[in-house]
Amino acid sequence: MTYSVAASHAKGKCATDKIFGANAAAAKAAAQYGKNKVVNATIGAFMDEQERLACIPTVEKVFKNFSINHIIPYAPIAGLPDYLAAMIELTFADHKPEAYIDAVATAGGTGAIHHTIWNYSEIGDTILTSDWYWGPYKILCQDALRTLDTYTLFDDQQKFNIGAFSAKVREIIAKQNNLVIIINTPAHNPTGFSLSDSDWDQVLDLFKDCVKDTTKHIIPLIDIAYIDYAGEKNACRSFLKKFGNLPANILPILACSMSKGFTMYGQRTGVMIGISSNKEIITEFQSINQFTSRATWSNINYSAMKLLADIYQDKSLLAQTEQERGEYYALIRKRADIFMREAQEVNLHILPYIAGFFITVPVENPEAVCEKLHDDHIFAVPLAKGIRIAVCAVTSEKMTGMAGKFAKAIQAVSVQ
Repeated sequence: MTYSVAASHAKGKCATDKIFGANAAAAKAAAQYGKNKVVNATIGAFMDEQERLACIPTVEKVFKNFSINHIIPYAPIAGLPDYLAAMIELTFADHKPEAYIDAVATAGGTGAIHHTIWNYSEIGDTILTSDWYWGPYKILCQDALRTLDTYTLFDDQQKFNIGAFSAKVREIIAKQNNLVIIINTPAHNPTGFSLSDSDWDQVLDLFKDCVKDTTKHIIPLIDIAYIDYAGEKNACRSFLKKFGNLPANILPILACSMSKGFTMYGQRTGVMIGISSNKEIITEFQSINQFTSRATWSNINYSAMKLLADIYQDKSLLAQTEQERGEYYALIRKRADIFMREAQEVNLHILPYIAGFFITVPVENPEAVCEKLHDDHIFAVPLAKGIRIAVCAVTSEKMTGMAGKFAKAIQAVSVQ
């Protein structure tokens, strides 16, 4: 483009999403060759064994019973109070930390990430995340006039690389007073990795050491979008208890997604939860993030918030919802186990998978390997250093044999 009237900070912006592009290519192949012959491993949503986008049955039932007056109203800017209270309780389960806690409704988990970047870092600051990350993190930083930097997530033993993480944290906090660190766990996108409780002990010890200089503030933004598919409810939440009684200049913020946990993807409903030992910080948290909501989307989806609040308040509905979600989790686990077992049989290296929607295969030429996989009508998402497979979306039948086809495609590309 040679002619533009955009502001200087907006010139040249263009978002080309590889995930939606790969999904479009899969849809085109399905129309050409037949859906039964195509493997669409691009979709970050749960598909049932008939390859239909699935909604938790109890969620669907409650939503369909809403009157129009539960669908069309405006909601409070901060979110429905019953929704916020329910999200806090559901998020922590039996592991609520000793701290002041408050929440603000957001447009999906993405909204929580947006607000944290905007309100807790300065223009020009560096935001930190791992070298394997969800692509929109970078877009969110760029649009807010921040820079995204990364550390190496895995060490030589394929464990959390606390050494690389520590070095980057210390490097950046030496240059700026606030450091927002995006940590996507448990069930990380795109790898399925989760930090262990002992990993968290090392991370928090590092943070405490860094903020002994009281001019420094660390804001760990924990993206827990996939926590409801990360394992047994309390086991995968045990690390949350560790956020109690932290120094006041460490402010953990949780980015929560109703989209995933309640299969309401397009309703764009989430929440950001602040946790602090200092009441004033949480009062400020509620105030400034509500203000930013008003300045961006104003308020969010009333009916989705009402749905979650109603389910939470009816313990039988909640129990049924959790049971049905558990069945979805078990099916995703079954699919992942098929791929991991077969990957081991054909010596296909994958990144450490604990739970969640995705598995990643590290490869040197992701675009070329994905292109080669199209020969077998397999469609996945090329990343910078690997290929993401949405085990949440591939049926058990189609998952069988896929690891071997990945290994052959990688070998074919390597000898070209």
